Amino acid sequence: MLVCPHISVPAAPVNVSVTQLRAHSAMVTWNVPQGDTVIGYAISQQRQDGLMQRSIREVNTSSRWCVLWDLDEDTHYSVQVQSVGLHGDSPPSRAVHFRTLERTDHYPAGPAMEGLGMTPQLETGELLIITTVLLLWAAVIALFCRQYDIIKDNDSNGTKEKAKRPLVRATSSYYNASAGSSPIYHNGAVRRSCWKPSNVSELKQFCKEEWDKIPPQRCERLIASGFS
Repeated sequence: MLVCPHISVPAAPVNVSVTQLRAHSAMVTWNVPQGDTVIGYAISQQRQDGLMQRSIREVNTSSRWCVLWDLDEDTHYSVQVQSVGLHGDSPPSRAVHFRTLERTDHYPAGPAMEGLGMTPQLETGELLIITTVLLLWAAVIALFCRQYDIIKDNDSNGTKEKAKRPLVRATSSYYNASAGSSPIYHNGAVRRSCWKPSNVSELKQFCKEEWDKIPPQRCERLIASGFS
């Protein structure tokens, strides 16, 4: 006579609870009795008005929590959890009833949902702090850019001034050296010494005008120095 070995399934999960209630989501947590070999879980979610029922099943995991998404706001739900074993599923846990919040409800404080991939909705005070910090950073960046432009303009102007200085000095030296011998430009007009006559008559007229400009005392000094 063959005796079949006894095949056992895990016991029902215990301490099932619903936390982190939101308008469209909630988190279910539970515990597994010690000694049970569990490879996954199955969750049955149902609206109390019977209009919608959803099943979630996941294996090859040791998680003891699950996030329920796409819930309707201000709606009553019930949820049951089963452990998935190597040889079958456990009996369902006791049903836990909960109601989702309205969008205008203040979310109760609770433990952070670390590792769930969820981002809790920010309170008004947190949004104000984040906005203030961002505005301060924007002001600092704008001030830095403005100071950088001023420094860049000053460096550019300094380079231009350095490039102009040799030319100004050379020009000044030229006029200073030429002060005793009549510069090329005199009162905004070109000296007639740079003017080239086009015929003999203009040359004679130019020579006569230049001769009349020589003081008689200078001629006397030149003559005296030539015969001394």
